[in-house]
Amino acid sequence: MFHKEGAQSILLGTVFTAVVLLLTDKFMDPNWIQKAVQIAAFVLLIIILQFFRNPKRNYILDENQILSPVDGKVVVIEEVYEGEYFKEKRIQVSIFMSPINVHVTRYGLSGLVKFSKYHPGKFLVAWHPKASEENERTTIVIENKTFGEILYRQIAGALARRIVNYAKEGTQVVQCEDAGFIKFGSRVDVFLPLGTPINVVLNQKAVGGKTVIATKA
Repeated sequence: MFHKEGAQSILLGTVFTAVVLLLTDKFMDPNWIQKAVQIAAFVLLIIILQFFRNPKRNYILDENQILSPVDGKVVVIEEVYEGEYFKEKRIQVSIFMSPINVHVTRYGLSGLVKFSKYHPGKFLVAWHPKASEENERTTIVIENKTFGEILYRQIAGALARRIVNYAKEGTQVVQCEDAGFIKFGSRVDVFLPLGTPINVVLNQKAVGGKTVIATKA
């Protein structure tokens, strides 16, 4: 399966590959150059397809768990001051997505969207300490009956040039449903109340909608 956000890119990649095959067959010589160009076109198409893949997964919804919103590696677990919405200290869990990871963002918990805001910004590498505050990003807050208000932030990286966010203020969302998409390498930060039991460790591989980030205190 492929994500709907990739429809245009996949179509363009397919057309480009078809045109390259047609033109190289008619106009390019010698044969080894022709094959090299054709292989390069196929590789580009495969990269596009794998980037926009949206694998089918069986999810187990649980109000007492916060699930990973994305696939990637846990790169930050620390107590920080969150200054945009809470204006107080929170536990930050950050997950870095490389270009080869699935880039679908999923709701880590069910609840009411209380806040959703887009911020233009820089394109520092996603693991940069200031990326959470200076890069292009979206901030979303979901109010959940078990955990209270939980904030997560989609952050563009050095290659990411588009963040898609489906969360709209005042709407009810369901754990594991699509929450958006980040095109090319990027990161998601989750901000949890102090004292929340964390179920992941640094450098752990996280799977969106499957890995438990935190549980009820």
